[in-house]
Amino acid sequence: MNMNLTLIGQSITFAVFVWFCMKFVWPPIVNALEARKKQIADGLAAADRGKHELELAARRASESLHEAKQKSAEIIAQAERRAAQMIEEAKNAAREEGDRMIAAAKAEIEQESHRAREALRAEVAALVVAGAGKILRREVNPQAHTDLLEAIKNEL
Repeated sequence: MNMNLTLIGQSITFAVFVWFCMKFVWPPIVNALEARKKQIADGLAAADRGKHELELAARRASESLHEAKQKSAEIIAQAERRAAQMIEEAKNAAREEGDRMIAAAKAEIEQESHRAREALRAEVAALVVAGAGKILRREVNPQAHTDLLEAIKNEL
């Protein structure tokens, strides 16, 4: 093979082309590749952060749900305690009202008994006076003998 000037010219042209590519073409391509590599790495890191934040949010939601369940159970227990307390208060109030009604009924019975005794005494006194009047065959004056009649009434 004969080395001629064409081969040397082509070699020089190729060397200039390589130099030109290395100087002006290759750096932007390498920079674009590096930028794309950095963008992909940032995207992967953001995806990892998003996944981590999603896990944290799920954990927080679970904790909030657990906390809400505890609070609702506490509120229900408190309401049940309050209901039992209200029932007990109502029972006590009803018992007190029943006691008051019984006491009032007893007092009313006592008053009625006292009135009946007084009426009976008055009636017995009238019968005694009438009986005494019949026995003595004369009329006893009730107004003249009020002290005597009161004494008889009290004895009965």
